[in-house]
Order: sequence, then C-alpha cells, then structure tokens
Amino acid sequence: MPAEPSSDGGVAPWPAYDVERTSVRVVLLDDDGRVLLFRTLDPSMPEIGEWWELPGGGLEPGESYAETAVREIHEETGFDIALASLPDLPRWNRDSTYVRRHRRTWQHEVVVVAHVRGSGPVPAREGRTPDELEEYVGHRWWDVADIAASSERFFPSRLPGLLTGFLAGDVIDEPFDLWN
Repeated sequence: MPAEPSSDGGVAPWPAYDVERTSVRVVLLDDDGRVLLFRTLDPSMPEIGEWWELPGGGLEPGESYAETAVREIHEETGFDIALASLPDLPRWNRDSTYVRRHRRTWQHEVVVVAHVRGSGPVPAREGRTPDELEEYVGHRWWDVADIAASSERFFPSRLPGLLTGFLAGDVIDEPFDLWN
C-alpha cells in the first residue's frame, strides 16, 4: 500500500481498505469522437455527491484486460465491441482508493480506448447489476474539450487533464489517486 509523508516527517499510511481488485475502465468513443460518461452517485452515501465516471469494472478470473472491457461495455451499455479492436497492452495504468457503499476499495486499474458505431447511441440498462441500476443516474456523450474544461467531478479524477494526451497516444502511469 502506498504511503505519504506526514507533517512530522514520518510516513503516514494510506487508509486501510476492505476490497482490493483489478479493473478496466473504457474511454468509449462514438463516431463523433465523444466520450461516454455515466452520471453516478452512491445512494447509500449521498454526502459524497455525484460524479461522472468512465464505464468499466472488475477483471474476472482468467480474463484479459480486453476481454473485461468487452464484457463490461456489453453489460453496462448493451454495445458490442470487437475484441480484436482493443490493444493487447493498456497505455494508461493507475491505482486508486475510494469509498462506495461504505466499503473502501483499493483498485489497480487500466484504461483502454474502444469505439462504438453511431452518434451518441443510447446505452441499454438491461445488463447492469442492481447496484449499477441505482448508481448510474444518467449518461452523456462528452466532447473531449468539454471534459478538459469542466469543473465537474470525475472518476478517474485526473481524466480532464490526461484524456487529450491519452487519446493522442501518450503512455500514462498515473500517480496514486486518493479519490474520496
């Protein structure tokens, strides 16, 4: 677990966590180059507010990152993404910790790019988990420039500053994100 310097010069540990997992987030682009984000909230913790989140989720045993991305996009949106269209190795790696439903998660995460046909297709809800049906309260296809200029809250939190470079081909090894 990462540590940070404390005010007295020692090292203060990051918060303890309840769950450790590996997940894949997807920068899903439509034919207009816009990015799908879900408007998200935690109904059990309204005090943490709402945010915009990339689709994606946890790696299942035996899955590759690409297989997880394809499965998660299908479950959360109903869109079918060709496995062969995804990269073998992700270019954006990150670790974060966050609290959702009163449980702290330490998440090892990769971010990949995928494309869906059409201009702002409407995501289906039928494949979502019960928690996702409660948490995803809307969606929006965002222009990349609008994300970069936005004062909204995002997960990943550094999405506005990193997205343009990532889409241009930058390799990103993001610093640890203590999200909430």
